Amino acid sequence: MEAMRQSWSDDRLDHLNDRVDAGFAQVDQRFDLIDERFAQVDQRFAQVDQRFAQIDYRFDLIDERFDRVEREAREFRTEVLHRLDTLDERFFAMQRTMLQVGGGLIGTMILAFGGVIATQL
Repeated sequence: MEAMRQSWSDDRLDHLNDRVDAGFAQVDQRFDLIDERFAQVDQRFAQVDQRFAQIDYRFDLIDERFDRVEREAREFRTEVLHRLDTLDERFFAMQRTMLQVGGGLIGTMILAFGGVIATQL
């Protein structure tokens, strides 16, 4: 009975060994398919990386444009402030001239009225 059991077990083990080998062969085939899919995914990621590189390049261009606009706005603001300061100086000079001329006229009028009044007395 033990001999029968021994041969039965050996046959079963051989059959099981064949089934395990066949199963691993299927697993190897499936892993080959998965490797192919990962290769496709890697290609897609490479394409996405290229697109992101293009997007990064475009954002760099936009950053440069914003920097240029900001620099030009600062220069324009500086120029406007300088011109406003110049305009203020001109208004102050005109005001000073008007006060001097007005004061001179008032002084002249006082002297003239004083002369007229003195001749009347």
